[in-house]
Order: sequence, then structure tokens, then C-alpha cells
Amino acid sequence: MKHIALTGGLATGKSFVRDAFARRGVPTFDADAAARAAVAPGTLGLDAVIARFGDTVLDQSGRLDRRRLAGVVFGDPGARATLEGIVHPEVEWARDAWFSSLADSPQGFAVAEIQLFYEAGFEAGFDAVIVAACAPETQVARAVARGGLTEEEARLRIAAQLPIAEKARRADHVVRTDGTLEDTERQVWELYEALCVR
Repeated sequence: MKHIALTGGLATGKSFVRDAFARRGVPTFDADAAARAAVAPGTLGLDAVIARFGDTVLDQSGRLDRRRLAGVVFGDPGARATLEGIVHPEVEWARDAWFSSLADSPQGFAVAEIQLFYEAGFEAGFDAVIVAACAPETQVARAVARGGLTEEEARLRIAAQLPIAEKARRADHVVRTDGTLEDTERQVWELYEALCVR
């Protein structure tokens, strides 16, 4: 079974593309969900985050306040690297365990959505990479529109990632998400058929 990575940037439509594959029966993995699980209450990951950043990054219920932590790490490359050193190994372990747990899919491939795929150096072990891409200004507008981020916060997060144009250049397949949802769905369908044939 082929291991396919799906990546992109903040608000480029990765999850929509992953969901479109899932609707066709393709097994899919969400690295962001694995990252949240890695720092859930009671985990060694959360203990490590508190040891490094203090309990001010927790909300009133004792859970990690992701927005507050982001305010610390996206302005400090060293702090961001420390956080990634805590979370990325857990995500990699969860991803590998997920792939290992799969029986061969009827389509012959499975898709793992990993936003920081290139930044974390996760390329080994994948047969192909799909990038969901749109214009940076579209990323900013979408991130602000869906709530939770100011324009400045969105731009900081995008600046901390490898530029989307570079990700697209490195990819085996690119799904442009600047257009309508129907257009994105059509591209995924065409890519699905191509991957099944191979």
C-alpha cells in the first residue's frame, strides 16, 4: 500500500482535501489531531510543555491553551523549535503506528495529512506528496474569517512555515484550492483516479 502525504499551509484547504479522499473510502490520518493528543491532560507531552513554558499556557480547566502558547512560540524561533521537539516525535510515532495498523486499502493507498511535513523533515517513508495550495492572501483571509486569529497572528503563522510556493514546487501533485469547493473536489477526484490506477 502506498503511503501518501498531504500537506500545505495554514488555511490552504488541506482538511477539505483529506475529507474528500475519506469520502471515497481512502484511509486518512490527521496529524493535527495527533498533535493535540500528544499534549492532552495527563500526557508526558503536556508535562514537558509546562516544564518549558510554565502553567500560564494552560486554560482554567488545565488544558493547553493553544492560542496563548502560539502567542509565545510564533514570535520566538527557539521556543517554537523546543515545542516542535516535544510534539513532532509523538506525531511521527502515531502516524507510523496508524500506517502499520492498516490492512491494504482497496484503493492501494492511504493519505496522511501533515501540515508541517517539510518543516519537520517527515519525507522519508512516503511514496508521493500532495500539496493543497492557494495564494498567501487567501490563506490570511480564510484564517481570519474562520475565527480565532487576527490578521497579524495569521501572517506570523504563515511566515513561520515554508512558503506555499516552495511546498508546491517540491510536491508530486498539487491541488489548487483558490477556486470553488466544486473545483477542488474535481481535482481530488482526478487525483484519486490517477493514484488508484498506479
